[in-house]
Amino acid sequence: MKKLLVTGGAGFIGSEFVRQGVKRGYKIVLIDNLTYAGDVERIKAVEKEVTFYRVDIADRESVKGVFKTERPEVVVHFAAESHVDRSILEASPFLDTNVKGTYVLLDVSKQHEIERFINISTDEVYGELKEEGQFLETTPLNPNSPYSVSKASADMLGRAYHRTYGVPVITVRPSNTYGFWQYPEKLIPVVILKALNNEKIPVYGTGQNIREWLFVSVCADGVFGILEKGKVGETYNVGSGEEKRNIEVVKAILKLLGKPEDLIEFTKDRLGHDFRYSLNSNKVREQTGWNGEMPFSEGIKNTVEWYIDNMAWVDSKLGYLNKYWQTVYSTNTIKRTLKKP
Repeated sequence: MKKLLVTGGAGFIGSEFVRQGVKRGYKIVLIDNLTYAGDVERIKAVEKEVTFYRVDIADRESVKGVFKTERPEVVVHFAAESHVDRSILEASPFLDTNVKGTYVLLDVSKQHEIERFINISTDEVYGELKEEGQFLETTPLNPNSPYSVSKASADMLGRAYHRTYGVPVITVRPSNTYGFWQYPEKLIPVVILKALNNEKIPVYGTGQNIREWLFVSVCADGVFGILEKGKVGETYNVGSGEEKRNIEVVKAILKLLGKPEDLIEFTKDRLGHDFRYSLNSNKVREQTGWNGEMPFSEGIKNTVEWYIDNMAWVDSKLGYLNKYWQTVYSTNTIKRTLKKP
């Protein structure tokens, strides 16, 4: 079985990919810089089956050392700064990791006989849609936040390294991903944690922005389908087809927790907030056989239950998160309850 070098393998989606990869019999070399959002706890169940390096992907010499020692056959590049709000507050880490880091990985891969370079992007590189329409893989990129600009830059670097140097790049653009182990700064875990504490839940604008929600294990399965059956040089959208307004997501979580909707507090809208994303994922389904099945109603229920049952992990993040939430949402320090509803 092939040896995969997985960047960001201690992150949210990357760790799910690593866990699935071990089960599928792949040899996994994992590199992660373990910034605030990286956590080896996510891969504890498979730690004996993977080789781990704590590496900043923007550090060329360290990356070269891993390639020289491990000689991977495939690179699956998840590592990224990914939170839009953080990119609005400070863009430089996004440029360092998402742009420079991707450049370093591509350039080092050029020197080795890499069979495939799976470049994980995002639907946000397309910009926004109104109420109708979908993004195709051929839709021109039109990113609107520092985060999405950095990911579009990484996309184009991959395209250039394939076209100019023949690096076997495949680009993957998933929709909004949610599920187990997501760092509690994103919408769904924020709502769960604040609702459990009977705290006000901040919702940007009027909550009418629309996202397409993809469960994390289904997303990772789609990436494996592309790794195994996708065509070099191609781009693949990976979406669930289930669109929800942000306010619908919040209300679904409150209903599952038995919490009142008067916890919702509408706040000033995010700067440059994209209205809607929607992916046409026919290509990945037709070429790889991936079905992307996980109804949102099932996925969100499983996610809420996971967070309730894993509060010890969440507790380990709260000190850092309190400071961050105060900056972004101007909330008070959280006082959590472990009581299961």
